[in-house]
Amino acid sequence: MSDAPAGWEVVVGLEVHIQLRTGAKVFSAAPWGFGAEPNTHVDAVSLGLPGTLPVVNLAALEQAIRLGLAVDAEIPETCAWDRKNYFYPDNPKNYQLTQQARPVVVGGSVEIELPGPSRNVMGEHRRVRLHHAHLEEDVGKLTHSAGGSLVDYNRAGVPLLEIVTEPDLRSAAEAEAFLRALHALVTQAGISDADMEKGQLRCDANVSLRRPGGPLGTRTETKNLNSISGVRAAIEAEVARQARELEAGRAIAQETRGFDAETGRSHVLRSKEDAQDYRYFPDPDIPAVRVDRARVERLRATLPERPFDRQRRYLGLGLPYTAASVLVADAATSAWFETALAAHPANPVALANLVVNDLAGLLVASVAPGEPAPSPASSRVTPAALAELVRLVDAGTLSKQQAKEVLAELVRAGGSPAAIVAAKGLAQTSDAGEIEAVIAEVLADPALAGSVAEFRAGNDKAINALKGPVMKRTKGKANPAVVDQVLRRLLG
Repeated sequence: MSDAPAGWEVVVGLEVHIQLRTGAKVFSAAPWGFGAEPNTHVDAVSLGLPGTLPVVNLAALEQAIRLGLAVDAEIPETCAWDRKNYFYPDNPKNYQLTQQARPVVVGGSVEIELPGPSRNVMGEHRRVRLHHAHLEEDVGKLTHSAGGSLVDYNRAGVPLLEIVTEPDLRSAAEAEAFLRALHALVTQAGISDADMEKGQLRCDANVSLRRPGGPLGTRTETKNLNSISGVRAAIEAEVARQARELEAGRAIAQETRGFDAETGRSHVLRSKEDAQDYRYFPDPDIPAVRVDRARVERLRATLPERPFDRQRRYLGLGLPYTAASVLVADAATSAWFETALAAHPANPVALANLVVNDLAGLLVASVAPGEPAPSPASSRVTPAALAELVRLVDAGTLSKQQAKEVLAELVRAGGSPAAIVAAKGLAQTSDAGEIEAVIAEVLADPALAGSVAEFRAGNDKAINALKGPVMKRTKGKANPAVVDQVLRRLLG
């Protein structure tokens, strides 16, 4: 998939920053979280006060290792921190603790799925290589106004994992697919909440153009993109800008750029720094950390099934692609479905279709327009109730239409399908003798003589005109399969 201008090839590499899910900051015991009053989630270490020393948060290190294991990366036996000497007005120390020489994660790859020809068809799957991922501290936040700038240090020191890809992406659409896959991977593994609106996942995009098969072109870096749609728009705008410059015979400058999502235009922030500009050197206050192999294996055992692996398992059970994709998109919904599947493993397709097609629509209708619908996992419908409902249909106790009526009642009030069936008198009848008596009355109706004659003359579809009156006389309780069987027998 490519959106490259004619005669050019797009080359994209991403630097993705995710805040790790921990209870404290990466080098101090200060808590952190979104939405607190400014400068309340701080302590002496995160404020960089004289005489303080950083201490590595083991939970942050373990979350970084879990990410590495989730992407099949190498976890080196030692990792270490360096000082990145670059003026950060929103960092109290005016340098950043990061991992330049010995990161915690090396290599690995992320599986992505490119859009298929339609929403109902699986797209191409391939892997995007990672160069490394390093654990560092986040910086604070500046708020600018006409009277000056205010700084909030709540975010300073929050554990931040920077994931650096190889230049494997060839379009904005592929970059979007990578971010969606990474987001699903880290959220479902509990590595990060990755809420882009809260700044928990941010992205820098490195973009260049080259002639197909030629050497890499000069890249630019677009900084601090905080939505997936923003990343796609920024890459598309930068590709178009670079193509215009190159076609006009002008060279591309290596620079850092900002992007305005409202106008769709980018602007120069500064010339692009190289590593030597940051004057990295090993941090003297944090010793190198040896990563125990037994601990790595214990962390590996905590990882859940990866989203695409679960999708393939669901497809192997016979689920339609759309149903499998919807179910794996949300960890809570997927876990809820797994519980229902364990309770009634005989019919996974019926379970999935009931969730994706019927339950989803009922949940949307249960809230006011514009309000977010609850997920199945947060609704009144329990996995056990869903399994029981499908079991009743499979046993012939309920028709599919009756099951939808019961499901609507479960969404409204919860409870047991069997109890709802009993209270509403919904049980389906499969008694051939009882159904035959009703059919005999229907066939004796002169108004339906034409449909009877048509069927006997060879028009098989004419039988549908006879089924409706039967279902009406039985108030929808007759088993449709038995109705069809008896009708065909009595019609000859």
